Amino acid sequence: MQKGSINRVILVGYLGSKPEFAQTPSGTNVANFSIATTESRRNSEGINEDRTEWHRCVVFGRSAEIAQNYLDKGSLIYIEGRLQTDSWEKDGIKRSSTKVIGDMFTMIGPKQNSRSNETFTEPVNEPNNTETFSNKASNTSNSNNTEDDIDLPF
Repeated sequence: MQKGSINRVILVGYLGSKPEFAQTPSGTNVANFSIATTESRRNSEGINEDRTEWHRCVVFGRSAEIAQNYLDKGSLIYIEGRLQTDSWEKDGIKRSSTKVIGDMFTMIGPKQNSRSNETFTEPVNEPNNTETFSNKASNTSNSNNTEDDIDLPF
């Protein structure tokens, strides 16, 4: 990290569609999805107006697998990461796109406008209604555990 600068973003919003899942040529899992955040403001006539922003997000590795298997359109999530802007030229026109590179995300509730049988549930041993997934590797330098040996809560 450079001194005097921080590139950190935290968003809470609803998924616009099921994540798109892919693998890089080297075999790394990638999940792309967009989340919507909505801000309400009162206009000059005193009427509340909503403004929705869409944010492109990408997660890698095990987080991508979790996103593919458990996230769906309307899922409410908390995501932390950094902004990355990609630039390219197409048909002589310079273009750019900014996305959130997610370090971790948390599923924090049921889908927006969900029916009672579509609620997000957690394992009984969890004390709260959240599940956090991170791209950061745990201390695996001297570990002999494989994914099959790890007791996952789902």
